[in-house]
Amino acid sequence: RIRYLLLQVRNSDDPMRQHEVQSFCRVLETTAEQIGIFDLLSSRLTAADIAGTDMFLLGGSGHYSVTDDGPWLQRALDSLRDVYNSGTPTFASCWGFQAMARAMGGRVVKDFDHAEVGTHRLKLTAAGLADPIFGPLGETFPGQMGHEDHVIELPANATLMASSGLVENQAYRFNDRPIYCTQFHPELNYADLLLRVQ
Repeated sequence: RIRYLLLQVRNSDDPMRQHEVQSFCRVLETTAEQIGIFDLLSSRLTAADIAGTDMFLLGGSGHYSVTDDGPWLQRALDSLRDVYNSGTPTFASCWGFQAMARAMGGRVVKDFDHAEVGTHRLKLTAAGLADPIFGPLGETFPGQMGHEDHVIELPANATLMASSGLVENQAYRFNDRPIYCTQFHPELNYADLLLRVQ
């Protein structure tokens, strides 16, 4: 049994807290009991948390921006650096995509002119087409968007996998870790994408 740990940045009354768990359960074909939940708003990951996890998952956040500042965010970014350093397989989307980029030296900005909501067309880069995770998705595919913040500079050790017509950095992977990140929520083959990452 794979031990998943979902790192969440959601308020206690956010209805998406449980919906996000159910979504990961559906695409990973597992049960909620197999997905642990860790609140990045209140705590930093420990060595025991990391050692007890086979795969990390990061999703969105309804109320918090990676472009903000404060003790909770710095603590969360420290946790993501710990995840990176552990080498544990990780899939991050939406807020997680932005946070992992910032944690590892990328740049994230709030830019309403580049906000995307709804279904948009994604196109794989040459590296994406050659990648064993992204390549099977095909050269173009639809993805669900819902963001105002976007990554304008990837970390130095990351490779761009996909872009949209409005936002260049839609997906990346780290060159030296099994960590894949997407700004979008793939509408098709989402389960296959996640299952291949693990």
